Amino acid sequence: MNNLVSVIIPVYNRAHIVGRTLQSVLAQVYRPLQLVLVDNCSDDDSLRVLEQFRDEHHAPDFQVEVLQEEHHTAGAARNRGFSAATGSWLLFFDSDDVMQPQLVQHYMNIAHRNPAPHIVVTKASLVAPDGSSRVLPFHKGDELANHLLHGMLATQRYAVDREFFAGTGGWNASLPGWNDWEMGVRLLLARPKVAYLEPEQPLVSIYQTGTASITGTEFHTRQGQWEHVIDLLDTEIESSFLENKRRYHRLLDYRRIVLAAQYRREGHDELAQLLYREAFDRLKKSALLRFSMPLLYKWLVAGRRGASSVARLLIR
Repeated sequence: MNNLVSVIIPVYNRAHIVGRTLQSVLAQVYRPLQLVLVDNCSDDDSLRVLEQFRDEHHAPDFQVEVLQEEHHTAGAARNRGFSAATGSWLLFFDSDDVMQPQLVQHYMNIAHRNPAPHIVVTKASLVAPDGSSRVLPFHKGDELANHLLHGMLATQRYAVDREFFAGTGGWNASLPGWNDWEMGVRLLLARPKVAYLEPEQPLVSIYQTGTASITGTEFHTRQGQWEHVIDLLDTEIESSFLENKRRYHRLLDYRRIVLAAQYRREGHDELAQLLYREAFDRLKKSALLRFSMPLLYKWLVAGRRGASSVARLLIR
């Protein structure tokens, strides 16, 4: 196994902000690193910014590749980056987020253990536009449930063994949104050995910038696309080795209710009610969920946090 680690970042219209992310990769204490940047149909100066960064910082122990991908989805851009990545371990990352300087070193300290894991997961903080931040949920065990509810394998939160990742078939380039959620499920259904970083402070900061992104910033404008991903995961889980499939189908119905609450918060009650009724009709077969789910829905509509942690305990 070579010691090179590849960091793959798709970029879309982030000329004004991607420099913060690039500098956080450059600041990593671990070497050798390969940084693969994929411009995904940007119509601002992103490509020029990426090429300038490459010209200024490319070095034998810090290789910088700049590519372009015309298929306009983050999954397609990440697959393009993977095709050029040569590291034995991979970090997929987003173009507006920040990694602390020790992140890759900590990953590799665990990755080189014997026996080695396939995936290493870290804590992350979510930074709001006003600068406030909170640590995102970080639960050990039952990785699939925690990913379905909390996005444990969101793009920025893990490193993965290259050969293991390749065996899962790569990113679904047809999905315009929630592609990392779907990718995480397929990774977990491949039965990986999972290890965890537990630093006192999160080593990744995920920024809610409110700026243009590959996937967009609102949900109702892409109604149907999110539901398609949930339906796809229902199919993947049903065809899997899992014994308690009913629980994971119920967790996906809970995610439908989360999406319904988001539609309602965006002022589209007609979309919310249709989706909520569909999911609740199945969940109400459980007496406990028939009582608790309407309360959780109201909690979600009010924009309060913690409902998914409650759902994780209730849905069995």
